[in-house]
Amino acid sequence: MRNLWVFINRYSTFFLFILFFGGSIVLVVRNNTFQRASTINSSNQIIGSIYQQVDYFKGYLSLNETNLALARENAALRALLKSSNYDNKVISNVIRDSTQQPEYSYIQARVINNSVNQKNNYITVNRGARHGIKKGMGVISSKGIVGIVLNVSENFSTIQSLLHSDTKISASLAKSQAFGSLVWGTQSSDPQKALLRDIPNHVKVENKEQVITSGFSLFPPGIVIGTVLETGLSSGSSFLDISVLLNNDFSTLRYVYVIVDKYSEEKEALEIQNLDND
Repeated sequence: MRNLWVFINRYSTFFLFILFFGGSIVLVVRNNTFQRASTINSSNQIIGSIYQQVDYFKGYLSLNETNLALARENAALRALLKSSNYDNKVISNVIRDSTQQPEYSYIQARVINNSVNQKNNYITVNRGARHGIKKGMGVISSKGIVGIVLNVSENFSTIQSLLHSDTKISASLAKSQAFGSLVWGTQSSDPQKALLRDIPNHVKVENKEQVITSGFSLFPPGIVIGTVLETGLSSGSSFLDISVLLNNDFSTLRYVYVIVDKYSEEKEALEIQNLDND
């Protein structure tokens, strides 16, 4: 103890310098907008790099499982190719419709940090602004909905997970096409279950019926979200609360796809005009 006291006393000037220097940096960052923004962006880059290094190690632990999932997805995509279809028609001339253009494209990203056991869960991926990702883009995986891009730095992005109390996705029942809002955490914090709300109670809902994206939000129509687990009337309401078993297992999420909507800015501008007219 005496030696420790002697050591502190001998280098007290140095320790006071570190203390005051650290305090001055905190004050500058807290009271200046530019310095605060620069610090946040720098910390995002540093933290993202750390997450990425940790993820490299974690990736080896689940490499076989990841490769199997990618192989299954590639097989499913190949099945959708025109060359995979059996053609029994005799056609002498083929006219190609040049007016049909793809509305959506996808940016592949790898999950480098993820949470599933919080009230509000977030995901970090190794793609950012320089890869074409912007705030507000939808994110999916090979098994369903993942979430919405929240913050973007040059090389990394954070995603507001579907497992977040503020996430709301427009979803519909596959057979009736009745649509409502898919939310999570209102009745249960189970990462495998969500709630489909605002479905009129006259709609016939079948057990294990598929729940898909409606196409009225950030996501293309028809993406499978999960299956109906159970239904019940909301207390004092004329709408159904439908428990949905999610396709995605967020605890094993490794690769995601960020959706690029070619016409998103045009649609947003048009909807803003509608609001201005009101």
